[in-house]
Amino acid sequence: MPTILITGTNRGIGLELVRQYAADGWQVIACCRNPDTASELKQVQGIVDIHALDVTSDADITRLAGELAGKPIDVLLNNAGITAKNDSFGSTDTETWLRVFHVNCIAPLHLVEALVDNLAAGTQKKAISISTRMGSMGESPSGSYYAYRSSKAALNMAMVNAAADLRGRLILAMIHPGWVQTDMGGTQAPLRPQESVAGIRRVIAGLKPVDSGQFFNHDGSSIPW
Repeated sequence: MPTILITGTNRGIGLELVRQYAADGWQVIACCRNPDTASELKQVQGIVDIHALDVTSDADITRLAGELAGKPIDVLLNNAGITAKNDSFGSTDTETWLRVFHVNCIAPLHLVEALVDNLAAGTQKKAISISTRMGSMGESPSGSYYAYRSSKAALNMAMVNAAADLRGRLILAMIHPGWVQTDMGGTQAPLRPQESVAGIRRVIAGLKPVDSGQFFNHDGSSIPW
């Protein structure tokens, strides 16, 4: 039975990831900040182990690693992410920017560091981070979303470096989920969470060691840095 650990599982893409992996017989370690209020997550059928985790808390990450000590994990999926409101030129806020950076860039790397032995003991040995093509400088950025765009560009760089450090030990990759109908994406987005997650899962399943450090779209195509 393969095991996957997913962050940010109380809603949106994260919740749908839990549903689909659990339905396929995976053991899912579902992490979210407030399990007590995650009513939809608690209703997911299958082998779902829910853990409280604030990804910005080093103490929480250390505690989680202790709880999972010695447990093989096949896939770590860094899904938790946030954006900033009113984040256009002339209205950026330092405190907000730093929090977005912490959630979107620093926390995913800290989780890879904390769980590297669990992943190395797994069969698939994959650490995946949900990124966005909005963080690509090769796709002609269109302005605004300063905190979100820069945090995801930094996430990509952090994980590319981790892929180099862990070459031969783990496979790391970044995946753009598409523009999805979630609280963050809005109702006007073209993709339903079910479609996005199905694509994400296909990409993850197909990853090979040669793909480590690469940036993929949910349809499997490559995205420029």
